[in-house]
Amino acid sequence: MSILNEIERDALTEIFNVGAGRAAQSLSEIVGDEVRLSVPSVEVLRTAAIDEQVLPRTRGRFATVSQKFDGPFDAEAVLLFTEDRALSIVRDMMGSQMSLDELAEFEREAMCELGNIILNACLSAMADMLEITLNSSLPQYLVSSPEDISERLAATRSDDSYVLVLHIDLVIEKHQTDGHLIFLLSSSSLHALVENVQRYLGKIGLA
Repeated sequence: MSILNEIERDALTEIFNVGAGRAAQSLSEIVGDEVRLSVPSVEVLRTAAIDEQVLPRTRGRFATVSQKFDGPFDAEAVLLFTEDRALSIVRDMMGSQMSLDELAEFEREAMCELGNIILNACLSAMADMLEITLNSSLPQYLVSSPEDISERLAATRSDDSYVLVLHIDLVIEKHQTDGHLIFLLSSSSLHALVENVQRYLGKIGLA
């Protein structure tokens, strides 16, 4: 049975689309050029399915930025880009004239800033539209292999753990990359999120 019905999925897609719009505007100011983030596609999976649904799509290492947040529901948000695409994003953010060695010096700082903008834009949009308060930790940056990420996720897996996966396309100066924004949630947190979405739908007359 699907965790989200179609109207709930559409509502979450719209919420994250508002967040993506906010993030794109903030990133545009940083890079001095137009940045576009696609409408995120939303799906809910069991935590164990993340290996099959997301990680095998790409070979090589991932650049990850993560933040934990709490409120009416608790979760960890993880932004995933492949390492080479992460460096391309950093080059766009820091200036295309920089060498790879110079870029590497700023990689952690730039990716934390990127993750902070995207994650907080999505979380603030969710908080505003659902009329809730969410508190978040500072972003943490890691470069990890798919196996490292699998092991990390394994530590959070249980019979009642889920992931809310958003696929996003990021375009800077006609350079396109894709990434994933993953929310790790327990069953109780996921159901609390669904309840808040249902309350939001009721307020706008769509419940």
